[in-house]
Amino acid sequence: MSKSSSRNQVLIGLALAALMALTRSHHIPGFPHLLDASWAVFFLAGMYLRPMLALPLLLAEAVLIDYLAITYGGVSSFCVSAAYVALAPAYGALWLAGRWYAKRAQTRANTLVPFALSLIAGSAVCELISSASFYYLSGRFAAPTPAGLGARLVEYFPGNAQSFLFYVGLGVAAHFAAMLSRRGANANAKAR
Repeated sequence: MSKSSSRNQVLIGLALAALMALTRSHHIPGFPHLLDASWAVFFLAGMYLRPMLALPLLLAEAVLIDYLAITYGGVSSFCVSAAYVALAPAYGALWLAGRWYAKRAQTRANTLVPFALSLIAGSAVCELISSASFYYLSGRFAAPTPAGLGARLVEYFPGNAQSFLFYVGLGVAAHFAAMLSRRGANANAKAR
């Protein structure tokens, strides 16, 4: 997956950064109900972007967006606590899942199993790290218990997974559209 040119790498990186900026802030007038694409951004970055620097740059962007949204956008700071730092390994799990899949990606049907495994594992680990750290480390819950964590996972994972799969689906659609466009351009060039 990550065999694209340096120019394409930059374009993909900029598109992913823009997608996160547009959907993560939750305060852009006219777009108040966009689903957060952050999970998908980290997964797709792992799939498509070769430079290891992409991960810390996207993490820094997420922190900057959150800071600006809280400081200037009127977004609640409820989720910012001692557990906030756990977002780095949570998003890192998604990035690693994308990297793992990129090494196995093919343009045949048998690529669906590793793709599904990477989606499931990456999103499950991300949810577990982010929810467990917030539940146990944020200080927002008086007496956290494993049962309480389980209830939070059941409550929040389906919505997060839905958003994740929606944006990854858009990424896959964009990937295939680019492939078809490239094939059409190559066919036209050979016909000349």
